[in-house]
Amino acid sequence: MSKNYFDLTGKVILVTGGSRGLGREMVRAFAENGADLIIVSRKLDACEEAAAEVRALGRKALAYSAHVAKWDQIDKLIEVAYAEFGRIDVLVNNAGMSPRLASHEVTEALFDSVVGLNFKGPFRLASQVAKRMYDGAGGAIINVSSSGGIMPLPQVIPYGAAKAALNAMTFSLAAEYGPKVRANVLSAGPFLTDIAKAWDPEKREKADNALGRPGNPEEVITSALFLASPLSSYVNAALVKVDGGLPCQ
Repeated sequence: MSKNYFDLTGKVILVTGGSRGLGREMVRAFAENGADLIIVSRKLDACEEAAAEVRALGRKALAYSAHVAKWDQIDKLIEVAYAEFGRIDVLVNNAGMSPRLASHEVTEALFDSVVGLNFKGPFRLASQVAKRMYDGAGGAIINVSSSGGIMPLPQVIPYGAAKAALNAMTFSLAAEYGPKVRANVLSAGPFLTDIAKAWDPEKREKADNALGRPGNPEEVITSALFLASPLSSYVNAALVKVDGGLPCQ
């Protein structure tokens, strides 16, 4: 009988932005490999749909509504998660937003919103969970970043800057809470999630990467499973590019 190297049986995994897009793909894959899930987004009904899918696979699931840029809501989320499951083994900071707008048109409110969701919130959630992991049996943190954090992209500068900060934060967390906590970046490129419906038709067919195309959502699965599972036990403070071969500059 072949061994499942991605076995997550008994693990508790929290995924923000877990009700749609890449987050939903990760949630499904984690459950299929034995994990119990805490699924977080602002839309509770969408979280409940994802949770029902997890339960249908025989795993436990908690659907939770929170604005993960707000520290008070993050702190409440952590308390509820630990009360329900007793621990978090893997944290996936996946929630994010990237409105495209000329930089001189960005308002302070939009800037704060983008940086809050892509960096401020993930910092709070990761730092607080990392401390609990460190004081317990350890764990893994996966921060879902973007090609915008490592290469220059116009009209999404606050987003790219926030993702660059997220990358730096990840490496520092790995140093601060290692060896019991691993923290890595999953740097995603263009994927054909629901947001791609607003793209120009050509962008849905072609991309300026080595593969010449955007990714299908399910193509994020093995990278997420790898970083979440014991298979990556010697991988820490790494940036894993899942972007079809985009250049870094």
